[in-house]
Amino acid sequence: MPSARAPASSGIIRSGRAAGPVRRCRHRCLRRPSGSGRTVAVARNRHRSPASRRTARDRARRTLSQNFLADPGAVARVVRAARPGPGDLLVEVGAGKGVLTEALAPLCRELISYEIDRHLIAGLRERLAPYPAVRVVHRDFLTAHPPREPFALVGNVPYARTSDIVEWALRAPRLTSATLMTQLEYARKRTGDFGRWSLLTVRTWPEVEWRLCGRVARTAFRPVPAVDGGIMRLIRRPRPLLPDAEQRASYAGLVELGFSGVGGSLHASLRRVCPARRLTAAFRRAGLEREVVVGHVTPPQWLVLAQDLTGVAGVAEAATGAGRGGTAASKESKVRAKSRVDSSSL
Repeated sequence: MPSARAPASSGIIRSGRAAGPVRRCRHRCLRRPSGSGRTVAVARNRHRSPASRRTARDRARRTLSQNFLADPGAVARVVRAARPGPGDLLVEVGAGKGVLTEALAPLCRELISYEIDRHLIAGLRERLAPYPAVRVVHRDFLTAHPPREPFALVGNVPYARTSDIVEWALRAPRLTSATLMTQLEYARKRTGDFGRWSLLTVRTWPEVEWRLCGRVARTAFRPVPAVDGGIMRLIRRPRPLLPDAEQRASYAGLVELGFSGVGGSLHASLRRVCPARRLTAAFRRAGLEREVVVGHVTPPQWLVLAQDLTGVAGVAEAATGAGRGGTAASKESKVRAKSRVDSSSL
């Protein structure tokens, strides 16, 4: 009796229910070729492209970079990091389904929650109806004007819009703090946790302190993203380390020149505008080697350089103290201790 199955290499089987060869696709589904007169696809949805299988809701989530917090423990950690007080005005970016909003609502005087996704607004307002202090605003947060009174920003931010949201926060004149759930790599980069300091962090350091408050596993989100999250906190200093706006502008100009990369090293970049002897003395007082990589220079060391090279006076004691005594490694460790989360919490 002849076998009903063709050789495995042909990829063809014979079906007893219908005439003509039936082929297996890469999903092991049975498909009849068009020549049989009837094209039948078993598990037809598998043979559509991933993009065509997505619903409108799925496409909205991808466009808006939505990954909602679903772990109560992670929500509690964000709330603890934000430290809301009963008299505080809070602004939430990306309220999502209201999990974080509901945790913050009883702890503050007023909470303004922004959500851009129209599909979530009705559910948000229903969930938060018992909290009269909460106001849900259907709007793109980045188009909103910051409050004219002191406020704190909190939110599980869309990873794709993190940089824009951070810039918004830094521009808000009455912001006191921002506690944001971001991509872990972004949070570590901005807080110096990799042992390197970014231009944005160094430039804003006289006015803003950057801290890494913890790591959140990606499994705490729905849908599950590809990477872990990091809780990052920006704290606006009540008194800037450089109290005068002109001093801060001189400092920022020096930092941007140093990060320009012109000349191939920090020393070479600054040598273009600073006398060699003065530059060498400033490096020595800051505890820096001539060949130091610009990203390895800590914010307090930049303050020492600014004081010596731009004539900036009145630098806070913490900044000048970083340039007195000790090795460069010990100075860096002191600074990083403030912005680096304890390894046990990671």
